[in-house]
Amino acid sequence: MTQLSVIGCGYLGAVHAACMADLGHEVVGVDVDPDKVAQLAAGKAPFHEPGFDDLLQRAIASGRLRFTTDIAEVHGSQVHFICVGTPQQAGRNAADLTYVHAAVEALLPHLAVHADGPVVVVGKSTVPVGTAAEIAARIDADAPGSGASLVWNPEFLREGFAIQDTVAPDRIVYGLGPGDRGQAARVVLDTVYASQLERHTPLITTDYATAELVKVAANSFLATKISFINAMAELCEATGADVTQLAEAIGHDERIGPKFLRAGVGFGGGCLPKDIRAFMARAGELGVDQALTFLREVDAINLRRRTHVVELARTACGGDLSGARVTVLGAAFKPHSDDVRDSPALEVASTIAGAGAHVTITDPAALENVRRVRPDLNLAADPLEAADRADVVVLLTEWEEYVTLDPEQLGTVVAHRQVIDGRNALDPVRWRAAGWTYTGLGRP
Repeated sequence: MTQLSVIGCGYLGAVHAACMADLGHEVVGVDVDPDKVAQLAAGKAPFHEPGFDDLLQRAIASGRLRFTTDIAEVHGSQVHFICVGTPQQAGRNAADLTYVHAAVEALLPHLAVHADGPVVVVGKSTVPVGTAAEIAARIDADAPGSGASLVWNPEFLREGFAIQDTVAPDRIVYGLGPGDRGQAARVVLDTVYASQLERHTPLITTDYATAELVKVAANSFLATKISFINAMAELCEATGADVTQLAEAIGHDERIGPKFLRAGVGFGGGCLPKDIRAFMARAGELGVDQALTFLREVDAINLRRRTHVVELARTACGGDLSGARVTVLGAAFKPHSDDVRDSPALEVASTIAGAGAHVTITDPAALENVRRVRPDLNLAADPLEAADRADVVVLLTEWEEYVTLDPEQLGTVVAHRQVIDGRNALDPVRWRAAGWTYTGLGRP
């Protein structure tokens, strides 16, 4: 058992803290938000993640997990994880490191020599390359007596699969400092991740800069793959080709693979959009902005898909959205999540509403978050209620309950049987057989 602290108990930090406690470590989670801390301490997650409430309650009941707003309670921990957010700066592409620097500032006075070996500060937040070296230098300068070392250990959580990705990741990356101190820190972190390493999880040990680049490089590649197939969808619409069959055909090439080749309304959430923008911004600061120029087009293609779906809805309503009744199935940026940050679904719904339509949104998990950020929108918990007298139904988040909707039953409540499949997740044959006008993206 290792004593750990987790600084920042948002999505990443709360999941990491609970998983580490469940694996047998003693964990204290620290956050500046007293409401969030109280909610977590009561065993209730402040976000939707399958299985997390049960895990959280089990970890708290074990006595190995507690939450606090008092940073002084990290005293006695040997390993300190920094899990705070790095949002996009207002009006800029660059990442906002305010929370990272605040976490380090708060932690420094509480770093102390530990009886069980070296003290290790572990960065998990997604940061611009070069940040880790700055933090390591600050630890050396401001907490020299602690003997603390920094390791950069990027996270690779997928919303909806966060527990699995923590306890059984597909790889672990350590960005280590030079020399014996770096190797001593590795030994400590190996004990923290012992259960994962015993499963022969690939472990990559490297320098700070490479470790920082892994997450943003991976996200940029995935974003590029999504935008590529969406660009192909645009060509398919212009030529009468079928992007779903195109994706299947090229996906059989093992160099390409089938994943992330479903054309649709594009990517969103709190990671991919802001990460690729921050990556471009950092490349500009380093004088190598031309290396990532292609990401501008990746971002542009992605945003263009949202506009395209709005135009499809306008066309379905006779060229004018004013007064039309539009049902939007899904508000979260992806299924199994309540996250509406930079959600294509929510942006499309908001744009349609802004054009004068009466929009009703339904989502199994995200309605409370929608209510907080867009209280002006109409919400309904049940898809049949949401579709009442609708002129067009737009699927924007491929929740299983929407993909498996009975088109005959849904057709009994709408005004017009028109559906726009913004995720290419529905069966067009089934919907057309039920009398619906089906429109997919990049499909004839």
